[in-house]
Amino acid sequence: METTGAFSLSFHYRPVHRFIALSLLCFLLWPAALGLLPGQEAPRYLTAGQPDAAVLLPPPPSPGSDEANADMAQVVAVHRACTTNQAALAFSEKKFSIFNFTPAIGAFFQPGKLPKTELFFSRVQKESAAATDDAKTLFKRPRPYTVDPSLASGKLEKSFSYPSGHAAEAMVLALLLADLIPDKADAILITGGDIGWHRVCIARHYPTDIYAGRVFARALVRELKANADFQRDFAGVQSEITEARRAKGEHATAATRDVAR
Repeated sequence: METTGAFSLSFHYRPVHRFIALSLLCFLLWPAALGLLPGQEAPRYLTAGQPDAAVLLPPPPSPGSDEANADMAQVVAVHRACTTNQAALAFSEKKFSIFNFTPAIGAFFQPGKLPKTELFFSRVQKESAAATDDAKTLFKRPRPYTVDPSLASGKLEKSFSYPSGHAAEAMVLALLLADLIPDKADAILITGGDIGWHRVCIARHYPTDIYAGRVFARALVRELKANADFQRDFAGVQSEITEARRAKGEHATAATRDVAR
């Protein structure tokens, strides 16, 4: 077995070692992909505590209220009507990314082909998820299957229910993608809405969680667009997508939509 220093070259023949090596390489190259100097941290797009869910969102329906009972009744109805295929789709979206929008956008929109876009939206989604998690902790609403265990299925989340993280994150991605690719906006926004609603199908959320998540998403987009680093990186993504579409012979609409209004 050939060795170099303390590192064995045998990882070339071991899938696990190869995965670790590639992960380390990605970690080391991550700052360079962002155009950062060694030791320089990536800028944040969102300010801590903003948007303020306590100001933006009303509390969820009070337990035992008519509104809460109606919310639960709709969860039960949607859950019972959910087909096996619909449930499988919902479970597959437990982890999702911008590439869930590829059918709405076009074949050019593929992992590994748009490095600036992929990295940018990964950061946007991560920060949006953190902000939404803070909102969940504020309201502490139990999930539907916690209230009615008969609704439980699959691996259950331990986090709170309101607002829906899936609805918020998916709609943030959808709003920004619609801004970048306005001629595909309708299909993109439908996809973003569906990702959130599918969570009701598997009783992860109430409808009011989904609606609150969408409201929070618009506030997140407004905060993102006010950030200078976001604006700079967004422009780079826009150029990359425009060039990719041109290379595929697609017509890219020049004007963008102001989706944050």
